[in-house]
Amino acid sequence: MKILVTGGAGFIGANFLNLLVPRHPEHTFVNADKLTYAANLASLADIAGAANYVFRRTDIADAAAVDALFDEQAPDIVIHFAAESHVDRSISGPREFVRTNIEGTFNLLEAARRIWKDGQGLFHHVSTDEVYGSLGAEGMFTEDTRYDPSSPYSASKAASDHLVRAYHRTFKLPVKLTNCSNNYGPLQFPEKLIPLMIMNAQDGKPLPVYGQGTNVRDWLYVQDHCEAIWTVVQRGAVGETYNIGGNNEVKNIDVVHGLCRVLAEETGRPAEALLGLITYVKDRPGHDLRYAIDATKIREHLGWSPKETFETGLRKTVRWYLDHHAWVDQVRTGEYRNWIEQNYDRR
Repeated sequence: MKILVTGGAGFIGANFLNLLVPRHPEHTFVNADKLTYAANLASLADIAGAANYVFRRTDIADAAAVDALFDEQAPDIVIHFAAESHVDRSISGPREFVRTNIEGTFNLLEAARRIWKDGQGLFHHVSTDEVYGSLGAEGMFTEDTRYDPSSPYSASKAASDHLVRAYHRTFKLPVKLTNCSNNYGPLQFPEKLIPLMIMNAQDGKPLPVYGQGTNVRDWLYVQDHCEAIWTVVQRGAVGETYNIGGNNEVKNIDVVHGLCRVLAEETGRPAEALLGLITYVKDRPGHDLRYAIDATKIREHLGWSPKETFETGLRKTVRWYLDHHAWVDQVRTGEYRNWIEQNYDRR
């Protein structure tokens, strides 16, 4: 079986490939990634030489490049991670989000429809709980929750979800969808909350918290998410959507407090000094108050549930960043971008 993984050099895609490539030598995994700022081939160093792993630099928003990739690789399954995903960036520059998340998804769907005959293939679309909008103090998102996106990012992901479902209904393309809560864990680019706080705290820099830090997110350890996606690919029903959550609702300020405590324990630094770095900043526009995932469907239908609590996952995450200075330094200094330019951009 040949499995095309888009965005496989990004945070979740790299974790997915690192987990699955060694476990399934009977499958070939093709990683198609544009190598944007948030992608890092150093994250895939452990599998780069594997016999069942292939890398192709591809911009999914380039229809001709996508068609050429499908003609060359003829994938049996597409697992679509590739996306512009940072809300703040979508506010300051939404065009790239429309291009990648909507046009890119369209190009992949068209290519899959062109090469797969009736009943062939599987298109698994990885999406976010942000498409559902904001919750109040009560309730949870289910697979039937009405879409109500608040940011250009979530609107672009909502549009891509609708495209995937439309191709299933109109063209009978075999699809499955998953909508996940906030991921965290190893290999995450430090624009996101948890790695940003870890790195800033290590350097004694301010720990910026939007508003009063009362926004609530459900946190999902990335390897739990990867296991859930593989479970849906293998056993989920075609045409169905599955919500994936970590069952860990935490206020942003409590996330930062927890990180400071874990960092203090792991490094021997005074917790009070780290907590003193917390700085409250102006809230971002359209900041959703609360997300919470009801993962009953995937648990009862497919038997998946997360292994990590927020406490165990947070400690593993902190420990990974402390233990991987080379990766962190590459990201922070931009050295990995220089490596990509030398090895790919100038070819």
